[in-house]
Amino acid sequence: MITGARQGKLSGLRRLVAGAMARDLNVFLIPGPDIARAHGLDIEAAGLQRVASPRHASVLLVVGPIPPALREAAAVVYAQMVRPRALFVLGTEDLSPLPGADVATGLSQQNLLEGVRQLRHVFSESAFRPDVSDFDAPVLQVRIEYTCPMHPEVVRDEPGSCPKCGMFLVPREVQAGVGHTHADQAQADASADTQVTPAHDYHHMDHDAAVEYTCPMHPEVVQSEPGSCPKCGMDLEPREIQAEPAHDHSHMDHDAAVEYTCPMHPEVVQSEPGSCPKCGMDLEPREITAEPAHDHQHMNHSAMDHDDMGFMSMIDVTKDLPRSGDGLQMEWIDAPFGPFFPGLPGGLLLTLTLDGDTVAGSEALALNGNRELLCHSPMDATHFIERMADLDPLAPVAYRLLACQALEKAAGEKVPAETAQARAGALERERIVSHLGWLALFGQQTGFDWLVQRAAVLQLDFRHADMKQVAALRPAIQSLMKRLQRTPLLKSRIAGIGRLAQDTALRGPVARASGISDDARNTDKTFITLGFTPARRKEGDALARLHVRLDEITHSLMLIESAGAIAVPTPPLPGEASGSSEASVETPRGPARLQLTLETGQVTAAQLETPSTHHLTLIAPLTEQQELGDALVAVGSLDLSPWEVRQ
Repeated sequence: MITGARQGKLSGLRRLVAGAMARDLNVFLIPGPDIARAHGLDIEAAGLQRVASPRHASVLLVVGPIPPALREAAAVVYAQMVRPRALFVLGTEDLSPLPGADVATGLSQQNLLEGVRQLRHVFSESAFRPDVSDFDAPVLQVRIEYTCPMHPEVVRDEPGSCPKCGMFLVPREVQAGVGHTHADQAQADASADTQVTPAHDYHHMDHDAAVEYTCPMHPEVVQSEPGSCPKCGMDLEPREIQAEPAHDHSHMDHDAAVEYTCPMHPEVVQSEPGSCPKCGMDLEPREITAEPAHDHQHMNHSAMDHDDMGFMSMIDVTKDLPRSGDGLQMEWIDAPFGPFFPGLPGGLLLTLTLDGDTVAGSEALALNGNRELLCHSPMDATHFIERMADLDPLAPVAYRLLACQALEKAAGEKVPAETAQARAGALERERIVSHLGWLALFGQQTGFDWLVQRAAVLQLDFRHADMKQVAALRPAIQSLMKRLQRTPLLKSRIAGIGRLAQDTALRGPVARASGISDDARNTDKTFITLGFTPARRKEGDALARLHVRLDEITHSLMLIESAGAIAVPTPPLPGEASGSSEASVETPRGPARLQLTLETGQVTAAQLETPSTHHLTLIAPLTEQQELGDALVAVGSLDLSPWEVRQ
């Protein structure tokens, strides 16, 4: 029985529909396909079809443990799915605020196949039920607030008018618990009080004179009684009707040239009858006397004082809005991409402020980072190593090796050369797997389906390959690289995009693509013995980062061959040793550095520095003033891992 069943009795026709849906299961994957492949899962081989939108999915597939922020985002995705819908979970139990899993199993390909079999059965039997309950979670609750289209900082809980421009406030939905505070509103009101508006001294108005009411924003709106403007909702303001002498046009010399001007704004002159563009009054004719012609190009527009008629200029109304690159002021749009956006790493929430199709600003947030290194202190060495390995599912071997090296240095242990070389072989195999995973993700973002398929298959094949299997897979790797070199469309698509100059914030392949020899293997005795040389390019764009990673795949194959063995690091036994140490390992994304303190064989303090933490700060300068498509490609070329971000 599935919790996301559709209401209705399971009739004969509905049974056929449920059976068809059970045979053709469309899944939306959380956190993303990169994590599924990192765990060795082949979703398509299990008979599941991945879709890019939750609205097209019948199954929400959650892979591995995910932090609370991602679970809340997953709850929103689940609510967007059309019933009947099922929740399929691999390798985790904590799902709140999601409902209970319809099918839950372990995190392996075999368990995935068994889970799909169970899912087809429960889907065909319980896709329709007469009694269903609505899915609700705090993150789904919304409330209505009211804001001004021209001044978004003005927010009210009730309908009304903007204190700055008088426009009607418009409603919008916000999540419960998110929104403005009374302090924010007080600040907005104070800002409204200091808004530059025309001064009106109604106390000195001649009440014996006739009075009419007009709108400061639309002077053509005139009424004999107080009220609101039918166009913008502002309160109409009184003005005196000046008694004017009647114009005797009968004595006008009709042979003379005539021009038309406004009685209130004599600088307004036209050759044809009409209305004043400033106050709306009818233009009046006058004879043109022999005088210098009007030079409108050199007219002093500062003399056009709108305040004389109580007119609020649009310059005042829009002065607080941001400016576009062309100098015009307009309302920008904040567009979120993630945390499950196709082509970007799962867990990365990228918010781009768009000025049309140009990125005016950006903000990046890793929703699955910041995991504590020490869940309790002190922590024994074995548990600490496992926690480090679980830190980033995209590079578990690298962080396991980093923890082992730091503990061995703190305990004063010596590692045999053969063991160190076998560890280097495992690290380079993971580098190949990681770069292939990035190629698959990058191919999805740039629209090259053949690259997605070939890179994903090779990634799964390399994940646990031994020395013999690595040698057998080398021709397939070389074939993929030749195909990439013979794809001019890919080169033209990414060349020149996301260019980065040499900077101290650059790490790993991103730094080496800009000509910086930043690589922890440069000073590692084991890699020096194996004949390591860093791959470098100097262009600094997305294409250079692609070439660096391809070169590194080739170099990693050579290093594995030189090492002669592949062995994942095993936890050392520090015994009762004490000490402090610092270790550095070149992960697939750059150098990671770990400082720890060991007391009587227990880890009491640890501090970690990761490459993705540095690269997250590159997103803003990399994307601003770029077209939207180019900005997304530039971010994708960084190969960020939100899991390792420390903020």
